[in-house]
Amino acid sequence: MADTKMLSPGAIVQEDETKRLTALRQYEILDTLPDPAFDEIARLAASICNATYAFIGFVDWSRVWFKSTVGFSGRQISRSGSPCQFVVLNAKPVVIGDAADDLRFRGEGIQLTNEVRFRSYAAAPLLSPTGATLGTLSVCSPEPHVFGRHCVDKLQALARQVMTRLELYAKGSELEQLLRTRQGVEQVLNVERSFSASVLNSIGVMVLVLDTAGRLIRFNRASEALSGLKLSDAIGQSFAELFFPREEREAAEKLFESARGGAESRPLEVDGQSGDAETRRIVWSATPLTNAQGAIGYVILTGVDVTELRRAESARQASEAGYRQLIESSHGFIFTHDMEGLLRAINPHGAAALGYAPEEMIGSPLSRYIDPEHLTEYASYFREVAEKLEKDLQGRFYLRARDGRLCIVEYRNRMLRLPDAEAFVLCHGIDITDRKLAEDKVHALMLRQQSILESAGDGICGIDLEGRFTFVNRSAAASLGYSPEELQGKDAHALVQHSRADGSPYPAEESPILASLRNASRQSAGAPGANLQSAPSEGAARMQNEVFWRKDGSSFPVEYSVCPLWNDGFVEGVVIAFEDVTERRRLDRMKDEFISTVSHELRTPLTSLRASLGLISGGVLDMHPEKAKQMLDIAVGNTDRLVRLVNDILDFEQIGSGSLPLHPAAWNAIDLLGRAVQQERIGAARAGVNFRIDAQPLDVWVDGDRTLQVLGNLIRNAVKFSERGGEIRLAASASGEREVLFAVQDRGRGIPADKLEIIFERFRQADASDSRVSGGAGLGLAICRGIVEQHGGRIWAESNPGQGSTFFFTLPRHFPPLEQAEEIPLDFDPTP
Repeated sequence: MADTKMLSPGAIVQEDETKRLTALRQYEILDTLPDPAFDEIARLAASICNATYAFIGFVDWSRVWFKSTVGFSGRQISRSGSPCQFVVLNAKPVVIGDAADDLRFRGEGIQLTNEVRFRSYAAAPLLSPTGATLGTLSVCSPEPHVFGRHCVDKLQALARQVMTRLELYAKGSELEQLLRTRQGVEQVLNVERSFSASVLNSIGVMVLVLDTAGRLIRFNRASEALSGLKLSDAIGQSFAELFFPREEREAAEKLFESARGGAESRPLEVDGQSGDAETRRIVWSATPLTNAQGAIGYVILTGVDVTELRRAESARQASEAGYRQLIESSHGFIFTHDMEGLLRAINPHGAAALGYAPEEMIGSPLSRYIDPEHLTEYASYFREVAEKLEKDLQGRFYLRARDGRLCIVEYRNRMLRLPDAEAFVLCHGIDITDRKLAEDKVHALMLRQQSILESAGDGICGIDLEGRFTFVNRSAAASLGYSPEELQGKDAHALVQHSRADGSPYPAEESPILASLRNASRQSAGAPGANLQSAPSEGAARMQNEVFWRKDGSSFPVEYSVCPLWNDGFVEGVVIAFEDVTERRRLDRMKDEFISTVSHELRTPLTSLRASLGLISGGVLDMHPEKAKQMLDIAVGNTDRLVRLVNDILDFEQIGSGSLPLHPAAWNAIDLLGRAVQQERIGAARAGVNFRIDAQPLDVWVDGDRTLQVLGNLIRNAVKFSERGGEIRLAASASGEREVLFAVQDRGRGIPADKLEIIFERFRQADASDSRVSGGAGLGLAICRGIVEQHGGRIWAESNPGQGSTFFFTLPRHFPPLEQAEEIPLDFDPTP
């Protein structure tokens, strides 16, 4: 009461409401299904009070929930605005004569549902045994002043009936809950018993339950299986007599007595006879079992069959001895080191290989034996060990023996973590020093062979028995338009010999390469390898007039040889060495053209010369001196032509061999152009061609005769291809500080753009027919280029077909001091 007096009225109401709602929920009545008993009480209340409506309502926090209703339908209404809240607050009956006159309801009456309103109301509270108001038994009427005091007394009596019924339901529910709880406990106990029995019977350990006299009370299925006894036959008998051989019974009794006395005892390991008469090794231990008062009531005896374990231990010991012997006799390096690098063990051979005894090395750091040049690698080795943990680690140790020898050990190590032991690294290595030296020699030999293959100008490749590329040198790959990597493993025939020169398919069975491969394979299968390698190989072949195909789809002519590749008496494939003969064939064609052209160049002037001299010697022209002189001029001209041809051939040979002599001197560009024009004036006059010189007075340091030879060739070519009445322009101008640019320009038919470069090659002309129509062996421009390049200059041509051509070349301006130069005076008229 003291606490209550200290609270405000609002707080007291709040506390009471909380208790009331707690009491209401304990009955679990809210939102339950209709109950005929409660419906009967509601109808009786309506009948006794002559009420239109009646209900039994339980007042929750925000609603009035109807358990039973009379005269209307509905399950709940809002607590706010309901007269039931006044019954709950006062815990007393309430009578409202006319709600229309009651200010609490705003003169509108009281709304029960959307369709039902009433003005008269009477209700009795539903009081729990603790005094909490759970709800009301109420009657209502739409007419005013219907209910009096007599009605309230009857409602109170009926309200007590409602609570009696509610209490009965609550007690029944409580009893039902207690019954369910007891059934659950019993079920759990049964499960526990079944679980304990199942566990005892499922474990492979023998379990004996003994009373304090050592008599058997119970044992599990494992005991039954191992002993061959039945529980029904063994209950009440001495455990020692049933489960222990005669010589071990005294020890078994002592084990039992120690447990019964509460003392600790060591396990007892004995031999016992199983049900099938096999001797088993059992380890027994005893444990006391106390009751609730702490007294020892039972002794649990457990027996573990360790027969297989002891056999495994024996096998392990034998295996360890075998492994120890294997390690001791191993010719490899077997050792262990801790995570600090200290050696913990090493086999005798490993230590002896370094010139030590095992005891000398054990306990010393492994780094002591690492070659100083490889200590950095050793440090990274420990980082890898830590990173890879219990995974294999492979690498090489470079060790120095006691006598200074380098010993290379290829290792395969692993870090191990054994129970209750520090981590360590198990190392197994092989001395590969001799093998490494041999490998280095083989590698050097392979590099040498590879260098030879790569430096070879011919294409060289290997093909295996399936016709696939196994190796390709760079010359071969470049000729075929591939990289060596692209060709590796590809079908050789399908890639480079799939078609003939005319584009028709080249069947694989007709390929000389594959035929050679088949022949060599048959030879390999038919005779011992030693005899084969000493005898001529049937698989070798040499082929001409074949074509190979490039990556871009173009082909080129080849000559190739095929030779079997032997290994230990068996053919592994073939080696192909091929040469791209495109250039050779081009030179052959050029040679043929040259011979044909030179023959023509020789035959034509000789024929004319022979005819002219024949007419003169025969006296035919004695009476015609002017004709005789004309014939002599023709003979002289053809003789000059022959001399030029021979000189061109000799000059070209000297240029090709680099032995063309040059005698440089200081020359004036205008002088050189003028002399060249004078030399070719007669031929130009016959062709009706004029000259124009546009030159600057520049000096060049050149061989004058050879420069005039260049200009003469260019002028003669310009004359050949100029129309009658045409003009040939010769020019010379400065090109930088060190060169003079010469130009010979005609207005002839021009040169195709694709011929502007090849015309400077030997035996080449813009049109092969030119050698027939205009004469020439195709050496002139090649000689011009040779002379210009020997002076350190350049020569090229530019042309617009149909508008003429211009030939340019440069010569050096730089020359020695004037007193060392041979000055040649300008002794002619430069005007054509």
